Amino acid sequence: MAVAPRTAAGLIKFRPVKRGSRVALVAPASPVDRAEFDAGVAELRRIGLDPVWHEDVFATHLMMAGPARVRAAALQRAFDAMEADAVIAVRGGYGSVELLPLLDADRLRAARTAFVGYSDVTSVHSFLGAPVGLASVHGAMVERRLGAGPAAYDAATLLASLSAEPIGELAPDGLETLVASPRTNVAGPLAGGTLTQLLASFGTPFEFRPPPGHILFLDEVNERPYRLHRMLTQLRLSGRLAQAAALVFGELPGCDEPGGQPTARDVIGDAVAGFPGPVLVGFPSGHSIAPLVSVPFGVRTRVLTGARAALVVDEAAAAP
Repeated sequence: MAVAPRTAAGLIKFRPVKRGSRVALVAPASPVDRAEFDAGVAELRRIGLDPVWHEDVFATHLMMAGPARVRAAALQRAFDAMEADAVIAVRGGYGSVELLPLLDADRLRAARTAFVGYSDVTSVHSFLGAPVGLASVHGAMVERRLGAGPAAYDAATLLASLSAEPIGELAPDGLETLVASPRTNVAGPLAGGTLTQLLASFGTPFEFRPPPGHILFLDEVNERPYRLHRMLTQLRLSGRLAQAAALVFGELPGCDEPGGQPTARDVIGDAVAGFPGPVLVGFPSGHSIAPLVSVPFGVRTRVLTGARAALVVDEAAAAP
């Protein structure tokens, strides 16, 4: 049996996505708007991919896209039975965490299929990182991104994240060094997602447990500064913060106090005071105002500070 290629952090690399690759669309969380779904399908075709889906992607149950068993079966099927090279979540919202006990980690691992999404599907990313042990992509979903066209997401980084070549340096406008460090070039595997989802995993069998020395990416939206401070304090008190080599925050839209003070950056600086590594703010992945930049989780990444703040993805998450 062939040995699956792995990242430097030990995660299995998914199969690369190329022009013409089939991508399966699934709804692990909330229901998708049909008009945006159709627009997203058209956009995927425009960038050279072949979207496929099952009609249960349009199911509804309460505020979710169908009962948990239906959504879990759809996600599992997309990984190992639809002959797809990637699985893209249609949207976030709520509900992904319900699927985790219903998924077969061994089958997901064997499939080596890329998974793409952000927000509520942070739960799926954490599950794929451990216990599955598979790299994934924090990237554009159908609703509000692919469905809104090129102005809402960066097609180049989406395709590059799914390829067998490293992305390289990412220095988007607005990315800043919030806290400098004596070390100006800090490296580690990239991990993280939406902060509320990461914290919600604590105390469950599916806790967020990235490897020591990781680069921690944290995304949030519409959380007032006191809530952001409380969540970062919980992260610090849990001991997880001390395991990170560097922190990279998203754009944090809607997280400043109405009226302007304090800002999200103010409370981040206070909550992570004493953190020994660099802290960057304003990387537009996940909930972003700028076009969403997609990045692979589980691969060697460097954080650059100084005159030019940047995230450098040195390793591909895909391999044949």
